[in-house]
Amino acid sequence: MPELPEVETIVRQLSPHLPGRRILAVEVHRQDLLREAKSSFRRGLEGRKISAVARRGKNILLHLSGDKVLLVNLGMTGQLLFRPGSAAEDPPPHRALTFSLSAGGFLLYTDVRRFGHLLRFSREAWEQESRRLGPEPLGSGLTAIRLHTALQASRTPIRSWLLDQTRLAGIGNIYAAESLFRAGIHPTRSSRSLTPEESKRLLAGIRSVLREAIRARGTTLRDFRTASGERGGFGPALRVYGRDGEECSLCKAPVQRIVFANRSAFFCPRCQPERP
Repeated sequence: MPELPEVETIVRQLSPHLPGRRILAVEVHRQDLLREAKSSFRRGLEGRKISAVARRGKNILLHLSGDKVLLVNLGMTGQLLFRPGSAAEDPPPHRALTFSLSAGGFLLYTDVRRFGHLLRFSREAWEQESRRLGPEPLGSGLTAIRLHTALQASRTPIRSWLLDQTRLAGIGNIYAAESLFRAGIHPTRSSRSLTPEESKRLLAGIRSVLREAIRARGTTLRDFRTASGERGGFGPALRVYGRDGEECSLCKAPVQRIVFANRSAFFCPRCQPERP
């Protein structure tokens, strides 16, 4: 699933092109990505002007005239592509929605497995929904003290805690694994077992890996593409995720993979001891 760096990459690429354009027409090719009838979805969007493109957690947000918000969640395999020319020119496979824009250009949503979704909100309803998500990892409001205090209230394994979007918004399995490696913390440790110093290291690890991944335009393992259709470049920089059996880049011990809570976790047993 695209995580914070991938979604942020798309938002940054769309931001120079979409604000000021009006949505002229909406074609819905796959109804199952909507949670309303396609007729009402079209009526609610057509004619509205895009004022801004933003991100909250793993969600892309199009702020629209009339105090409306369109949320795009890419699910596992979704792609949101901007085409300055014709939508019919080299159309991508598995196209689910086509947005025709003023001043030329099209916004295309494709999704192979169709686990993504698009939702319309009023601004007030979106602000209420946004409050259900945890703080942004790169936001100034999240401090090491605040993170440590939140961790002390939970016995959940730290990897699972990081994946809970109500606790911290935007991190998925890839960047949870990489952050824990940088902090030297085993993924199964209880959240409340982390010391203040470890919480500080964890926050530093989270922020460093997210910023580096954003600079590389995200990670493409298979399906992720940027808004211009390019692959993300951070994959070669992954140190543990998907590298089980390979040598750790720091200590040369073999990276291990375990499964808990129905998700794979990758770690170095020497750099991330099970107990501190």
